[in-house]
Parts: sequence; C-alpha cells; structure tokens
Amino acid sequence: MKYVVFLCDGMADLKIRDFDNKTPLEAAHTPNMDYYSKKAVLGTLKTVPDHLSPGSDVCNLSVMGYDSDIYYTGRSPLEAASIGVMLAEHETSFRANLVTLSGEGDYEDLVMEDYSAGEIKTQDAKKLIEDLSKVLNDDKTRLYPGVSYRHLLVLSDKRVEGKLIPPHDISKRGVKEYLPKDTEILALMKKSYEFLKGHPYNIERVKAGKKPASSIWIWGEGKRPKMDSFQEKFGVKGSVISAVDLIKGIGILTGMRSIEVEGVTGNIDTNFEGKAQACIEALKTGDDFVYLHIEAPDECGHRFEAENKKLAIELIDEKVIGPVCGFLEKSGEEFAILVLPDHPTPIATGTHARDPVPFFAYYNKKEVKGDYYSEETAGKSGLYIEKGYELMDEFLKLRLWQ
Repeated sequence: MKYVVFLCDGMADLKIRDFDNKTPLEAAHTPNMDYYSKKAVLGTLKTVPDHLSPGSDVCNLSVMGYDSDIYYTGRSPLEAASIGVMLAEHETSFRANLVTLSGEGDYEDLVMEDYSAGEIKTQDAKKLIEDLSKVLNDDKTRLYPGVSYRHLLVLSDKRVEGKLIPPHDISKRGVKEYLPKDTEILALMKKSYEFLKGHPYNIERVKAGKKPASSIWIWGEGKRPKMDSFQEKFGVKGSVISAVDLIKGIGILTGMRSIEVEGVTGNIDTNFEGKAQACIEALKTGDDFVYLHIEAPDECGHRFEAENKKLAIELIDEKVIGPVCGFLEKSGEEFAILVLPDHPTPIATGTHARDPVPFFAYYNKKEVKGDYYSEETAGKSGLYIEKGYELMDEFLKLRLWQ
C-alpha cells in the first residue's frame, strides 16, 4: 500500500473579481485533481487551533498528524533541525529573514518593502549571513545560513519579551508598530541593518536594479521539541520532499527521510518535475508514504500575485500530481492520495488565514462519488474535521472510506 500527500501550501483563497468571481483554485485548469476528486472523499479540515496563529509550522504539524498542543514549541526549532542544528535545553532559536527595508531616517521609519529580499538566491544569502555572523556572533549569539531568505538565529538563556511579528504579515507597511518590544532582539536587527546596507554585495545589487538584503528580521522563536517517530505512530515508512527548511525539519525530527531535489526554490520557478520524480523514486525504493510539499502557491499569495498563484496550481496539477498518480496507476499497487493546502493565503490580504482548508482523499480500491475540487465543493460536502491532526490517521487507516 502506497500513500502520497500533495501539500499545496497556501493554495486555498477567496473569490477574485478578475477571475470571474472564482478562487485561483477554481479558475485554474486542474484536470488531474478533478479526475481524482470526482471519485474521492471531499471535506474541510481545521488545521490551526483557535489559540495559535495560522503559521505553516502549526498547520503542517496538524496535517502530518501531530497535535500542536502537545508537540509545538515554535517554528524555528523545526527549521534548525533541517540544517543540522540540534538545540540545547537552554537555547532558543529564531527565524532570521533577510528582508528589504525601504525609506530614509531611523530604523523605526522604514517600510517592509520585501519580506524575502527579492527572493535572494541561497548562494548570495549565504555570503551575507556569514559576513553578518562575524559581527553579531558572541558567546550567547549564533547566526546560521539557511535557504534563500530564510536563516537561523540561536540565543542562549533567552526569554523573549512581547510578540514577534512575521515579516510576510506586514508587506508594504511601515515597521514601527510591528518592531519587537524585546530590546536585545531589536538591537540585533538594527545592528544588522547598519552592517548590511553598506555591504558591497548590496551596493552591487541595487546598481543591478535588485532589492537589497538590508536587514534581518527576527521572529518564530521556539525551544527544542520532542517529536514521536512517524513510523512508530502510524506504522508506515515515509519521506518528505520540500524546498522549505520547516518541512524538512519536521520530517527529520519525526524520523522520516528528507529528500533533496536539485533546483527547488520554494517559488513558482521551482523544479516541479524533479519533485515528482523524487517522489516516484522514493515509492519505487521502499517508502510507503511521501509527504510532497510545494510552497509556490503560498509565496504567490504573499506577493499578491493572483495570476502566478493560479499558474502555480496548474503546474502542480500538470507536473507533479499527474506524473505521480500516473506512476501509481501503472504500478498496479493499492494506493491512496490526499490533496490539500495547510492554510489559505488569500491574495486580498497577502498573509495566512485560519479558515478550514479544502481536501480530497482518493483510494483506488474504493472509489466514491465526489466532485470537482474547490473550496466551495469541499465546504458543501458535509465532512468537517475539527481536530486537524486526526485526518492523517483516518487517511492512513483508510477509515475515510468506511
């Protein structure tokens, strides 16, 4: 028996006037999704508890079958694991985004121009973070390079004062009211700005018409988590495939294999075909389960790119779901697939929403009467799973079809 979860990050949305009052998912041409959803169980899933924020960390833990009230300690510890940083008990980790801040005057007067520094390339970001670490690092502070704009900060014996705001929640806004109340963290951000704005790489980047990586933005704090093995919890051997450190880290901490794919970016220019092929190879070589995560719809949502979000969904359908399901059909094996986002990322707001997400689950040995896959059809199905972490067990034990 083979199982594949196609996690289309941030895919759910609201209806958009320019799409004839359809969502990007409804407007997208998705023949593969629709072929299977018309023979599948449709429903909606609450992936984030009321008392937590709708971050990809909480939401993906839910989809993977882990109750955030038990396992969640923050986002950055999950990302730390993906780059081999295992936290000590006295350490707190943070996400450190390279961002573009625009404007003149004091730090408080600047604007969050771009939460990703223009989707800075990993090799360029690595040089900046390595240089910045020589300025920031001391016996209590360690800065580590990650992927693209996503990096890791570790502080010893730190208790955070106040709430830290994700930079993608404040795109194009003045930063003043969103700055950390914690004076140590704010001081690190300001120090990074003073260093990075004059860095030769950023000077050349501006000359080339690109957005400079002018500051780190610190958020997503957490302590070392204790995670149960996915295989022991659910009885299947699995892997994760993602461009995002967060998903890789969850996979590593739950004992799954994190499969590296060349050319993955977390955006619409990612290597869709490579992800599909990696999934197929994993299934061929002994994995029972693959969690195939694709970030592109979420990034397009954050950047208010409606057409690109629709295109990202179409590319997932054509280049990922189509080939993987084609392989599963030809294999002759019993299989089930689950397609869903972790949370909505509406174009209208550019940030995550906490609304229930639409899903469909197809089992090739028990086809049922489903419908086209959309937020609306899933909502009308009558199936609503309030505790999101319960879906994985229902899916793997095939109880959705009983």
